[in-house]
Amino acid sequence: MTDPARVDVHQHVLPPDYVRWLAGHGIHDSGGRPLPEWSADLALDVMDRRSIATAILSVTFPGVHLGDDAEAREMAGRVNEFSAGLVRDRPDRFGFFASVPLPDVDGALDAVAHAFDDLSADGVVLLANSAGTYLGAEELDPLMAELDRRSAVVFVHPAVLPGAPVPGIPPVAADFLLDTTRAVVNLVRREIPSRFPRIRFVLAHAGAFVPYAAHRLALALSFETGREIPSLLEELRSFYFDIALSGTPDTLPSLLAFARPGHVLYGSDWPLAPEPAVAYFDQQLASYEGLDPDRRREIDNGNAKLLFPRLS
Repeated sequence: MTDPARVDVHQHVLPPDYVRWLAGHGIHDSGGRPLPEWSADLALDVMDRRSIATAILSVTFPGVHLGDDAEAREMAGRVNEFSAGLVRDRPDRFGFFASVPLPDVDGALDAVAHAFDDLSADGVVLLANSAGTYLGAEELDPLMAELDRRSAVVFVHPAVLPGAPVPGIPPVAADFLLDTTRAVVNLVRREIPSRFPRIRFVLAHAGAFVPYAAHRLALALSFETGREIPSLLEELRSFYFDIALSGTPDTLPSLLAFARPGHVLYGSDWPLAPEPAVAYFDQQLASYEGLDPDRRREIDNGNAKLLFPRLS
């Protein structure tokens, strides 16, 4: 039975100023999908139909950095102020992950300070790669240190790969999954989860390939780093995983067997995933018989309430 109080940790916001700004740069899609219509009222209507009590909103790919640091800093501030306004109006229904203008590390540090100190952000959204710089890169260590100091929740969302796409295959179909996996491997390769243990990383789309290829990834990392496979697997298990576009009877057994208890969260990916797609995956989740009522409630909202105590 669906819990009427789901917490959706993977729902996107499209502020009107942001959409116009993207259009001014000739961008009308995200990962090969046209940017959809969005408004707070539309979001609330969908949330009511999909039994979502609260959504933690984030700006999706391409994010706020299109090549100019100053412009990116300004846009990060604007989208974060917009999202914070939604939360002020409806703190029961919305939260938000703040955007930061990576790969501009100094700008990102300023955005983090403003987001947490002034806007009461619930966390930060980071793209798996920003202009080819992957999470885990050494130059991002100052940002990781600051997020660790703040015990931040960090939502990791994929971007397009830093290379040409395959004709006819939109990035959302497969490249996004590889992008997340690359970021996770790089984070573990540089021991970010163990060096900065207070950061809670949430991986989009059930962690992409990570839960299902974890032993292969750990083996490759063992060859690369000289570390033992069990310790590498524990770092891979330290991540949280949302089930956006992924909560199916085929996928869930592997994810639930791999993830630590309490580390699986509900996600919808609306509006980049249109409501019929969200409904399809909700039905897939409902049809999975491998969840007892307590585990199902944990995924619907219990685990998220532990991650975001204000929602309790």
